Amino acid sequence: MTSATVERASFLRSKLGGLPRPFWALWGGTLVNRLGTMVMPFTGVYLTQSRGLSVTAAGLVMGVFGAGSLLSQLLAGVLTDRIGRRATLSGGMLATAATLLVLGYSTSLPAILASMFVLGLVIDVYRPASNALVADLVSPDERPRAYGLLFWAINLGYAFGMTAGGWLAGLGFVWLFWIDAVSSVLFAVLVWRAVPETRPPAGESAGGFGVVLRDRVMVGFTLVILAEALVYSQTMTMLPVAMTKVVGLPLGQYGLAMALNGVLIVIVQPLVSGWLGRRDASRTFALGVAVMALGFAMTAFVHDTFGLAVTIVVWTTGEVIQAGIAGTIVAALAPAELRGRYSGLFGFAWSLAAVLAPLLGGPLLEIGTWALWFTIGGVGVVSAAGMLLLGPAIRRR
Repeated sequence: MTSATVERASFLRSKLGGLPRPFWALWGGTLVNRLGTMVMPFTGVYLTQSRGLSVTAAGLVMGVFGAGSLLSQLLAGVLTDRIGRRATLSGGMLATAATLLVLGYSTSLPAILASMFVLGLVIDVYRPASNALVADLVSPDERPRAYGLLFWAINLGYAFGMTAGGWLAGLGFVWLFWIDAVSSVLFAVLVWRAVPETRPPAGESAGGFGVVLRDRVMVGFTLVILAEALVYSQTMTMLPVAMTKVVGLPLGQYGLAMALNGVLIVIVQPLVSGWLGRRDASRTFALGVAVMALGFAMTAFVHDTFGLAVTIVVWTTGEVIQAGIAGTIVAALAPAELRGRYSGLFGFAWSLAAVLAPLLGGPLLEIGTWALWFTIGGVGVVSAAGMLLLGPAIRRR
């Protein structure tokens, strides 16, 4: 065996070795599911073009979806701790598959509204269960790497799903619903067959959400996450509007620049996650959010595709720095028997940010791009500062 082969094997072991087999089943299921995630990125186009809804009606439908997602994470957190991680994840994926098909064949507005509310309720039920499974299966020292690898799988699969979904939508939107549904079923089956149930015995229950809400460190961390999520959610709400409508970039150039985000994450994140995972979690997270804040603030000066690409590189760097760290912190703060509820509160912050981001960003963009991006950058700085203030308490845990 040559020295180059030995070095290559050693490198792969350092990045991929040491994690239990059930984790890789969870990772594989996550990748398959994200490869088939094609409906949500094209929902607005589907509602307006395929179902003929007005922009106002489509906005109402998306708002109903957001209402369902707000309840989703709290409900999923309770189910994860009560009926188990595996049952919650698999059940949520099966419910998602069924709801996607119902939505795909719904033609009336009432049916679409009902389907979208249920989809918002079930589509991310897997997240608290997945986060709790990683915390249960993986040792504390390896958790940053494990959560980082899941983040990488999600981005790798999503990049493919976006590309393939755009092509398949031209053949007919029903293909998107079927592929998304099948990938959800595959995820459910893989987890059910290959991942053991890790929920602590029922007798070890330590209470409900009241216990989580009385944990001031976790509540403080949730507020930090809410602020960070408000920043990042602009990539899906106001950033495309600002770049195409205000700056005037062609949609193709905007999409090409945004592809940098996925490419950088897929290439860079696996290389640095192990090293970053050995750093202090709160300081690393704060650094990542601060770099993200800088990147979004710089967007106020964007006038062309190259300028947008530069800002995307900056805020993607921040995203890579803090990838996997949040899940590690939640796992450290949560008692084993309450990991689902703690993860549910963490997920709720992201769902709430998805609802609040356009409500904050829209009026600010009406004032001007400088008002939007400087405010968003300021929110990111506040999030990073809050993380540093929480650092000593998190380290004591």
